[in-house]
Amino acid sequence: MLIVRLLVGLLILLLILSGGMYIFTRDQRYINFAWQAIRFAVFLLLVFGFLYILERYVLIGWKVLL
Repeated sequence: MLIVRLLVGLLILLLILSGGMYIFTRDQRYINFAWQAIRFAVFLLLVFGFLYILERYVLIGWKVLL
């Protein structure tokens, strides 16, 4: 869970900095970068969620059967 918290904290910091740079420069690259970072973070959260479900239900269920 520490990795997820670190990821969310870094994403929030990245979004604040990217939004600030967009406000000062009006360059569309910063908005595109923020959108790309959000998509990557959602992908990582889905991967961690899948691994959590795998550990919680599949591996513990397998241990019970053995």
